[in-house]
Amino acid sequence: MKIVIINYGAGNIQSIKFAIQRLGYEAVLSDDAEEIKGADKVIFPGVGEASSAMKKLRFTGLDKLIPTLKQPVLGICLGMQLMCNYCEEGNTQGLGIFDVDVVKFSNKVKVPQIGWNQIENLNSELFKGIVEKEYMYLVHSFYVPLNEEAIAITEYGIKYTSALQKDNFYGVQFHPEKSSKAGEQILNNFLKLDIKY
Repeated sequence: MKIVIINYGAGNIQSIKFAIQRLGYEAVLSDDAEEIKGADKVIFPGVGEASSAMKKLRFTGLDKLIPTLKQPVLGICLGMQLMCNYCEEGNTQGLGIFDVDVVKFSNKVKVPQIGWNQIENLNSELFKGIVEKEYMYLVHSFYVPLNEEAIAITEYGIKYTSALQKDNFYGVQFHPEKSSKAGEQILNNFLKLDIKY
């Protein structure tokens, strides 16, 4: 199985690579369009600021490529947010895969949300073997509101979407690579998905 982690200068790529190695697979880091298109599974990571991340994607043409991919694609953290229509952070136009905007948490909660929180209303094969209200590790100041493409929700002052799915595209706000055994189970489930669009 060929697993490609999209390499566009976002942080945290190595920890995803190591998590995949622990599952018995190898992943390559790449910004090459043909290599990404030829992968069986694609992971779109992200740590950092939305507008500068989108600039990097536009510079390499990956902003045009990613929405056309037909194999399973997993966006993680900022990667998931960039797959949405728009992000308030840096007034950023996203990739438009998920039909929802990303907004900032209110001042009523501590921002960023850092640490472990529960995911619930799990509604996808991505969560096979994961129990309701399992804890995942999150670090973020912006969130995706509840919407029809939500496959998991989390509560932090309000209920928000912590995972999304549309066709072959999946997104998780939390970091499965930092979320212990349950996070590894989610990564493993993603790698075992058998879908093609």
